[in-house]
Amino acid sequence: MARMRYRTMQTAAAEIFYRETVPRVVKGQLPIVLLHGFPSSSHQYSGLMQRLGTEFHMVAPDYPGFGQTRDLSPPGSFVYSFESISRTIEEFIDKLGLERFVLYVFDFGAPVGFRIAARRPDLIAGIIVQNANAYEAGLSDAARHLVSIQKHDEVGVKELEGLLTLEGTKFQYFTGVADPEAISPDGYTMDQCYLDMPGRKAHLIDLLLDYKSNVDAYPGWQEWLRRALPPAQILWGRKDPLFLEAGARAYLVDLPHAEFHLFDTGHFALEECLDTIAPLVAGFVNRVSMSVAA
Repeated sequence: MARMRYRTMQTAAAEIFYRETVPRVVKGQLPIVLLHGFPSSSHQYSGLMQRLGTEFHMVAPDYPGFGQTRDLSPPGSFVYSFESISRTIEEFIDKLGLERFVLYVFDFGAPVGFRIAARRPDLIAGIIVQNANAYEAGLSDAARHLVSIQKHDEVGVKELEGLLTLEGTKFQYFTGVADPEAISPDGYTMDQCYLDMPGRKAHLIDLLLDYKSNVDAYPGWQEWLRRALPPAQILWGRKDPLFLEAGARAYLVDLPHAEFHLFDTGHFALEECLDTIAPLVAGFVNRVSMSVAA
């Protein structure tokens, strides 16, 4: 079993909670920074970290407004936007002293992580992309509708609020899965527990309304991918109701040498396909680490 540590790191805006593995032997492998999605937190990576943590140093933080992270800013002073969260996570990475790593992004992890990568390309030795969209082709009709909702649209905001209910959370976990009995209730129950904490839903509505800023940023992220050509592994649940398979394939235009794997599952691919994904991740990080060390 991996040696896990549950720690906090104070930044200007928040006391960041994070999970960290302590590998038994350090063989020169790069660290892995894992950025979680919506409506989750770092716990979504618990299984992967237990599988790989004996070999790799893995760090998974909770963003401000998510999981166990505690806001330090005076009420109302922190702007819940993807730009603000990315700046806070960048500060967290610097305070940990991580100078180069493999970045694993899922869902909201893309707009957080790709903003950091575009600002600080020197940090990124490779990327693992799991149902994390960066192309308009990957947006389903439902996703396009949700992205189009404006703050003054009361009916639209009610739709967004529906995503924050237990029914909305389970929709993301179960839609497209091959075997519903393989999905542990622990994940979506914990997510909902965090969502129901005082003040959390208002912050998440602000973030959901800000998602359109990510679509506007897609061309910039794509330009970074084309210019930097980071080693990349694409892992995608092809039955994701929000982020389509076309979004996975779109990465291959800018990253033609990326490793590419599709799975017959939905959005939270690790929930159903951990046994398959874990060795793929390990192999990729080992290859990138050897390449950097050469």
